[in-house]
Amino acid sequence: MKKTISIILVICLAAFMLAGCAAAGDAAAAGTGNPALTFIPLLLVFVIMYVVMIIPENKRKKKAQQMRDSIEVGDKIVTIGGLVGKVVHVSSDKLTFETGEDRVRIEVTKWAVSSNEGKGANKETTNSEETLN
Repeated sequence: MKKTISIILVICLAAFMLAGCAAAGDAAAAGTGNPALTFIPLLLVFVIMYVVMIIPENKRKKKAQQMRDSIEVGDKIVTIGGLVGKVVHVSSDKLTFETGEDRVRIEVTKWAVSSNEGKGANKETTNSEETLN
């Protein structure tokens, strides 16, 4: 997906540069022309970059923030450092979770949570793991 977008951007950039060169050449040959027309391809490149890169990034950040705001006591979470545990306390910007059977409690800020696996993931072992033992 990213490779395809990169290829499209390179093609658009090349087309805009050629269009700008052609417009500048026509204006120089005619002796008159609007110098603002040479900036149109550059402006179009910035618009395309905004649509392709910035808008999806903002959507991803908004979705991650909603996930972090929806964390409740009992949810199983994974932090950006790879720690996995069950949430035991939630405040406005921090949460506390327990890891493993030894019940070690760790307090982290909400932005350190990479995924929320929900309440259904609280079970320590699944049926398939029990049959393997």
